[in-house]
Amino acid sequence: MVNYEQILSARVKEVQPSGIRRFFELAAKMPHAISLGVGEPDFETPWQIRRAGIQSLEKGQTFYTSTWGLAELRNQIAALVRRKYRLCYDADKEILVTVGGSEAIDNTIRAIVNVGDEVLIPEPSFVCYKPLTQMAGGVPVPLPTRAEDQFKLTADSLRAAITPRTKLLILPYPNNPTGAIMTRDELQAIATVIKDTNIIVLSDEIYNSLTYGPDRHVCFAELDGMKERTIVVDGFSKSYAMTGWRLGWAMGPKELMRHICKIHQFGIMSAPTTAQFAGIEAIRTGEDDIERMREQYDLRRRYLLGELRSMGLECFEPQGAFYMFPSIESTGLSSDEFCERLLHEQEVAVIPGSAFGESGEGHVRISYSYSMNHLREACRRMRKFLQTLQAEK
Repeated sequence: MVNYEQILSARVKEVQPSGIRRFFELAAKMPHAISLGVGEPDFETPWQIRRAGIQSLEKGQTFYTSTWGLAELRNQIAALVRRKYRLCYDADKEILVTVGGSEAIDNTIRAIVNVGDEVLIPEPSFVCYKPLTQMAGGVPVPLPTRAEDQFKLTADSLRAAITPRTKLLILPYPNNPTGAIMTRDELQAIATVIKDTNIIVLSDEIYNSLTYGPDRHVCFAELDGMKERTIVVDGFSKSYAMTGWRLGWAMGPKELMRHICKIHQFGIMSAPTTAQFAGIEAIRTGEDDIERMREQYDLRRRYLLGELRSMGLECFEPQGAFYMFPSIESTGLSSDEFCERLLHEQEVAVIPGSAFGESGEGHVRISYSYSMNHLREACRRMRKFLQTLQAEK
């Protein structure tokens, strides 16, 4: 008999499965379930982008690209970043095309973190940062954020967490799962704390195009002195509704990017060629599509916020991404109990806040990347569920 427990990596065994996927898979087995659990746009990839991918196949453009990605795509990314942030990156040495933003995050952590290095992670936050840090041999250090602070990382909490072993700070804004954003002044306060350290920042800005307030998104690398210490992660999944194309990028100082590229080279070789041709078209012609989808998300955001509050659930108003993170503490249930019962009694899938870190307990994540009809029916069922809970008291 093979002893698999002896064979498996201790680091991998330490990692827990994703709480998001667990509820997604449960809902998938229920034919009448409504899932508000997965952060995936319900829009199809715009036609002209799909057409560019199709045409690349018809032309036989099916070979490996440069490890860094198609030169034309990297040039388009560099031009996009200049337009949006007035930042200049060398398309040949400072921009790496990856298999989604997730690969860019993984490669960055593995390139920077040694065994025992500490990685500061604001929480609640996306589920991948902690396990990827663990698998690299690093030590994840959660930085709890609170609804009272609009789930923003504060300079004081950051300062208190820094030790001589701190190597990397992850900045996940706009935030998944809370929908929180950071203003320029708030980011500047973070920059002031780390400017005299040797800490690198991984700024995960995959939702940068999906903000709903009057101010535009601020890229952390825009701030004075931060470009030289920041790896910015972005991609096509959320902005252009291209989740299945698996296309993202990382950009940063060439001294770091050449090592991040080595990991990509040996693990992946190059991002999918067809997706890269589609990505070129997305940047060229997709701005109107982004705005159209953003307007729809904003309508859904305002509707869902009003519904949740009318049900008696306290809810911070998110200004980014496409998630709500209401408190369910008033029900007396844990976030896992709430989600289990809602799924089995009313067939609505949402994600327990505990999946995003201990500070997420007492909340649930609800995605509004779904149609209004989908949201209306889900809210009707959720209201009925809450009435049942109230009658039990």
